[in-house]
Amino acid sequence: MKFIMDKEAQKLPIFSWCNDMEEGAFQQALDLANHPVTFHHIVTLPGLHRGYGMPIESVIACNQAVIPNAVGSDIGCGMIAIQTDFPAEDIHPEDIKAIMERIRGLVPVGFNSHKYPQEWEGFYDPPDLPIVTDQLNAAKKQLGTLGGGNHFIEMQKGNDGKVWGMLHTGSRNFGYKIAKKYNEIAVKLCARWKSDIPNKELAFLPMETREAKDYLLCMNYALTFAKQNRLLILFALKRAMKTVLCCDFSDPINIHHNYARWEHHFNRNVLVHRKGATSAKYGEVGIIPGSMGTPSYIVEGLGEPNSFTSCSHGAGRAMGRMAASRTLTLEDCNKAMEGIIFGRWGQDRKGRPDYSEAPQAYKNIDTVIGAQLDLARPLVQLHPLGVIKG
Repeated sequence: MKFIMDKEAQKLPIFSWCNDMEEGAFQQALDLANHPVTFHHIVTLPGLHRGYGMPIESVIACNQAVIPNAVGSDIGCGMIAIQTDFPAEDIHPEDIKAIMERIRGLVPVGFNSHKYPQEWEGFYDPPDLPIVTDQLNAAKKQLGTLGGGNHFIEMQKGNDGKVWGMLHTGSRNFGYKIAKKYNEIAVKLCARWKSDIPNKELAFLPMETREAKDYLLCMNYALTFAKQNRLLILFALKRAMKTVLCCDFSDPINIHHNYARWEHHFNRNVLVHRKGATSAKYGEVGIIPGSMGTPSYIVEGLGEPNSFTSCSHGAGRAMGRMAASRTLTLEDCNKAMEGIIFGRWGQDRKGRPDYSEAPQAYKNIDTVIGAQLDLARPLVQLHPLGVIKG
């Protein structure tokens, strides 16, 4: 961990586990260090890269305030993983293909939704706020769908000798709409109050305001929706795997990495914001994925106080989406995916090749894990066998 403090440039120090901070992400961390509501120090993790307002893979604690962009636009985005009792050495490529095909028939991906509304008890008692109620009809068809971008469904082989299933998705349009609305409200209020914020992307809502309370109510609903979304997709994954492999399953590990939560740190109750970061309390089991062509890890938190008991949510991007598609070649990307069953590479809206999710677009996952061995201990290494992307 590096301690970064310039008394002339910073109000708070930065505690960094990132050895290769890009300039844009570092400037965003400095903005957080000079924010009027941040507390004690700023945390940057090994997968750090530039985000909107707050860099992805960073953690802050706030005094009696919430910053919508420090949670992010995919509220409750997270991971779920499950171990089977099927021996990894006995699985064949045809089994993987059959399972992948069954999943594609059960789980809509990208911008697609279910044809009919899905059942969930949470739909019967949502927060009575327009930003939620206006989205309910669409959300009923989005529940149990993967989305696009870096969201995925994978089959994996563990170094524990077992086949695993894992997926990554969040709150779909719910999270985006909530984040957008309440950031716009925060920007207007901070301008009205002439708040001393480093930039308007870090506009905040004081907890004594109705707007802050409404935001947290909506955010927590989106977290619950995202968790249920992962559970429904997992049900489809288990159904497909059990049909082909005749296997049984462990209890799932279900965690999220874009949220704010009240916690006690350094003798104060604070609102901890984890953006692209997960909770890593002592003994807490978590997931740190790599890319679609590299290993992922099941980890155990070590409860490090200086990270606000947090660790990385993944490998983190090494290059932007557009840069990856401009610089990588089809040959390079296919070579990085040798031995892994996946679909074809996608296209952007103009019909150009999209290599934004290629393994080369991400940081080295083993370097990322190695940089935070004081935050989380690896338990199982998982290698991808088959991948579905949105």
